[in-house]
Amino acid sequence: MEAPKLTINRARELRRKLTLPEVILWTAVRGRRVARARFRRQHPLGPYILDFYCDEARLALEINGDGHLHPDQATHDLRRTVWLEARGIAVYRIAARDVLSNLEGLIASIAERVRGRPPPPLRGPPPPTGED
Repeated sequence: MEAPKLTINRARELRRKLTLPEVILWTAVRGRRVARARFRRQHPLGPYILDFYCDEARLALEINGDGHLHPDQATHDLRRTVWLEARGIAVYRIAARDVLSNLEGLIASIAERVRGRPPPPLRGPPPPTGED
């Protein structure tokens, strides 16, 4: 799904300004280190920027700091989750403190989620049936 140019530019900026939990998690998941899945960081998708996204598993990882406890942010997070899930993308919200205190357990949980997701739908026309 294409993202607006403004969203793409903002994602590029955010990649240069990762928070400490984002840096730690990115170091752990990059390079197919978790369940051989490829993750992207600060991935633009439609009007949103996902902290981490695995297209193969249709899984978004979102790191939530204390700012996500604010009611306005919680409402925005819910709207975003509904939008993503309507497009077949599961959202795994991760507390920033869990990245800092339980990275090993978190990685195991991410691997389980990656393995448990069905493959993404085929893109393009269906394969020929061989009937003429």
